[in-house]
Amino acid sequence: MRMLAAAILATWAVCLWNVGFVTPSIEKRSLRGSIVARGAGPDGGANGKKSASEGSWRRGIVGALAVTGAALSKLRPAKAGQYPVQGSDDIMAAKSHGSTDRPVQEGLRWNVDWNTADRICSFNRHFAEYAGYWRSTAFLTEVNREGETFYDSVTGKPLFEAPKGRTWEQFEKESKSHGWPSFRDEEVNWENVRCLPGGECVSVDGTHLGHNIPDSNGNRYCINLVSVAGKPRLIG
Repeated sequence: MRMLAAAILATWAVCLWNVGFVTPSIEKRSLRGSIVARGAGPDGGANGKKSASEGSWRRGIVGALAVTGAALSKLRPAKAGQYPVQGSDDIMAAKSHGSTDRPVQEGLRWNVDWNTADRICSFNRHFAEYAGYWRSTAFLTEVNREGETFYDSVTGKPLFEAPKGRTWEQFEKESKSHGWPSFRDEEVNWENVRCLPGGECVSVDGTHLGHNIPDSNGNRYCINLVSVAGKPRLIG
């Protein structure tokens, strides 16, 4: 990524230098990688004289922008801007059981606590199970490391499947480091999951799941295990 950024800067410098717009000396770079350049002369030009026509430097600017756009497209993750799929706060409107139509299922997987699950799933918008709670359950001994599907604790609809695009060891390491099961874009079943303004992650049926807390690798959905410990039933 550093090499690509350097190439972008060099391209800008060459394009602008070729039309006499700036000197080869670049003053500084912004955090977003754009260039702030300084002219050679006291008035910002080379001794106050233009070295190219207005049309020439405009073509130089356009060329530099085109190259920069192409280069920056390589920095974006696949399907950038498509995820997370957004929803409105109406999803969490009051229903017959808090934000959901019914309580969480009985006999949730991995021996998660029913009361904690019901409170977090249906009567909560901001709070979470304590960090590391998922490791105190039977999850790590019972999970299918070849690929586990995580179901809504209320409806039984599939919400996440992991690991995808990485190994189980990578999924587990990231989740342990953060404190909660952490999913990436491709591990989300977007038919049944939405993110609301502010980053809250919910099911389309009003179950609170967690929050999207992006990091340098992109979107990271930090999810309460009690919210996704359901069994595949009650669909429809």
